[in-house]
Amino acid sequence: MRAAVGFLTVFGGGARPDGRTMAWFPAVGAAIGLALGGVWWVSAELWPPLLAAGVVVAADLAITGVLHLDGLADSADGLLPPLDSRDRRLTVMADPVTGAFGVAVVVTMLLLRVGALAAIQPDALGLGAIWCASRTLMATAALAMTYARPGGLASDFVGPGARRLVWPVALGGLLVAGGLAAVGDGWHGLVALAFTLGGGAAVLWFAHRRIGGYTGDVLGAAAVTAETTGLLALAARG
Repeated sequence: MRAAVGFLTVFGGGARPDGRTMAWFPAVGAAIGLALGGVWWVSAELWPPLLAAGVVVAADLAITGVLHLDGLADSADGLLPPLDSRDRRLTVMADPVTGAFGVAVVVTMLLLRVGALAAIQPDALGLGAIWCASRTLMATAALAMTYARPGGLASDFVGPGARRLVWPVALGGLLVAGGLAAVGDGWHGLVALAFTLGGGAAVLWFAHRRIGGYTGDVLGAAAVTAETTGLLALAARG
């Protein structure tokens, strides 16, 4: 569990991950979401909804060390432009300089997250479900999909016997996320959970089309997109 905490957050000492680390991603994701729900509840007592939402988004960036948002920026720069080859896309994604596509997508995503949170009453269970689902999606993709860049940040996750964890991790994570969503928001929460998974899966599908698999950046992009899609679904007027 320590390796999963260290990889997904700024806590845990940065332990080196391996295939077993993925089994803890759903639990760590749920814990992050519930912690953000606590921040949201306190912030809503102190400030207006828009400012409280901004505090929650800032807290998420602080807890995750901006890792996933950086992956979103790199993925946007590498996957969205009309580049001529898979290798060129991977090279652009590895470049630490953020381009126009990355900036535009990150700004848009942050605005959507703040706007969605500002439109919802504080909902710790809803955030726990969405963040659990996003990390479940990350783990399932890393265990089941082809890794596009050998030797990269996420390569340690792919090891002998890792694929046998796909179904236990996926089913376990979905059960936890579904339980949190159902208890917190009923059918509305479960619909938001479906949108969470759909948004993240769309990013993974697009990456597969563009580079033939996933990278650590793609996993981060999928997580941020999944969470944002889920928040937008929660904020939708029923």
